[in-house]
Amino acid sequence: MEGGNQTSISEFILLGLSNKPEQERLLFILFLVMYLITVLWNLLIILAIRTDSHLHTPMYFFLSNLSLVDICFTSSTVPKMLVNYISGNKAISYIGCLTQVFFFSWFAGLDSIILASMAYDRYVAICAPLHYTMIMTQKVCARLVGVCWFWACIDALIHTASLTRLSFCGHNEIPHFFCDLSVVIRLACSDTLLNDLMVYTVGGLTAVMPFIGILISYTRIFIAVLKIPSTHGKKKAFNTCGSHLAVVCLFYGTIIGVYFNPTSTHTAQKDTASAVMYTVVTPMLNPFIYSLRNNDMKRALKMLFIRKPGLSL
Repeated sequence: MEGGNQTSISEFILLGLSNKPEQERLLFILFLVMYLITVLWNLLIILAIRTDSHLHTPMYFFLSNLSLVDICFTSSTVPKMLVNYISGNKAISYIGCLTQVFFFSWFAGLDSIILASMAYDRYVAICAPLHYTMIMTQKVCARLVGVCWFWACIDALIHTASLTRLSFCGHNEIPHFFCDLSVVIRLACSDTLLNDLMVYTVGGLTAVMPFIGILISYTRIFIAVLKIPSTHGKKKAFNTCGSHLAVVCLFYGTIIGVYFNPTSTHTAQKDTASAVMYTVVTPMLNPFIYSLRNNDMKRALKMLFIRKPGLSL
């Protein structure tokens, strides 16, 4: 028995992406490279923003927070998977699984909410440019990000605490490379009605409400841009949103593919492969999307490398 719950299981088995040793070696190399790229490039984005005074604006303040969250998000799952591949031991303790559920839920929720905050920032910049500096002050941005971290943390705590009331009687194999909340709930042999309710209400608020906010922001942005008389003005306005919109589509597109498809189309292999997209691939691609499409970001990164002679692009 662990804590106050009635579980008789002390550990779970993460089946991962493959059970063939030769494939696991290749997967280890692949995910190690992807993880290092994710951490390195997101750190470079954060350093470039902090060291370049021209990027001390609300948009880049939110971007630096997104980069930090992406590092934490990937770190909540990938290091454990890499350790499992090295050691050949796919077990994760009950407490370790709960811990992973908490941090994964926290940073996944944060990703969603910060993307919504960035959409609001773009909405104010395009639809109310004369009032932008008065609305998006440093204090407002800091408070907004603080609310994002707090809201996502409470959401993760609720889901993790609700797991402790479940009983796990025998089957402990998780057909995934990390402790996914919905998969762990399905392993329980006790009533999961409350947990399912929490997932669809509290979890839904953290995932769906920011998405609705993004849709509303971009609908109003699109209407405002259509009213701009010059083609150059329209192109410039859309360019300021292009990177963020690409990241939103990548993040929510993969999540919708995993969690909002009919259950009849779900298979363990398909869900795991889709999860790789939003847990590993998306955080890795985000800094490339923002740096390659943004001249200010490219200039700041070049200046960062010039200050570090040992580094080269």
